[in-house]
Amino acid sequence: MEILRQAAVAPLHLRRGALALGNFDGVHRGHQAVIGAAVAQARADGRPALVATFDPHPSLFFRPDTAPFALTSMAQKLEHFAALGVDAAVVIPFDAAVAGLTADAFAEQWLVEKLAVAHVVTGSDFTFGKGRSGSAASLGALGAVHGFAAHAVSPVADGALPVSSTRVREALLAGDMAAAAALLSRPFAIRGVVVDGDKRGRSIGVPTANMELGDYLRPRFGVYAVRVRLPGGERVDGVANLGVRPMFTPPKLLLESWLLDWAGDLYGQTLDVELVQHLRDERALDGLEALMQQIGRDAAQAREVLERVAF
Repeated sequence: MEILRQAAVAPLHLRRGALALGNFDGVHRGHQAVIGAAVAQARADGRPALVATFDPHPSLFFRPDTAPFALTSMAQKLEHFAALGVDAAVVIPFDAAVAGLTADAFAEQWLVEKLAVAHVVTGSDFTFGKGRSGSAASLGALGAVHGFAAHAVSPVADGALPVSSTRVREALLAGDMAAAAALLSRPFAIRGVVVDGDKRGRSIGVPTANMELGDYLRPRFGVYAVRVRLPGGERVDGVANLGVRPMFTPPKLLLESWLLDWAGDLYGQTLDVELVQHLRDERALDGLEALMQQIGRDAAQAREVLERVAF
């Protein structure tokens, strides 16, 4: 998959394509339906299939002090796009210039001049342009003026409610990892670089790979059964603590993963930690011996959980 960044103009072989347009944070099942529709349209018409997203998320541009809420990093998002069969991804820099464009100006500048699209697919609730003046419905009218077709994909239902990034976040905040995975079509995964820790775990025979959470939403704090994807692609079962470590001072927010039945040096390497099941909330225990016993119980429970989960 090709990646176009920094306001790049699409090369000739990517022009007149079918484009999926949206924020796509999480690339959940609803997003997958929009992107899948664009890919299907492209294949039917013999055109390239493209997807365009924004970086940073518009919410961060307008409210830079908002609490972290991301469900995927940009790198993860692009990997999910590639897995859906997209030929090229367009990363639109959401800055003051883009934020100030009217809906018509956005369509003319990005969809016509830069990308020269033939077809645009969005979700039915998609909005764009200054003051959210553009909608999925108005995009069709703009297309008639500027020479591209447009259609909107209806929400994907999950029970009585549509799949949405908001519902994924609600599930993660509640610690309901099964619900989040059902909405995403995969486990929620945090990607990060392993950083130096206090090495307390190593001193008691429980070496952990420590990662900061960056821009990710903070799921419910506690202990999780996890699967960890190593840089080479190997996936290893583990147990992790996500939170501020109430037994230690000063408090520090970390994701600390103990890889079961695996040994090696991971400092400075990038891991994906899939949060498979929330086992318990984090809490202060009565001393080091109690902590070691609880870690043993957590590891045993994580093994049982991961034996049953097929992801």
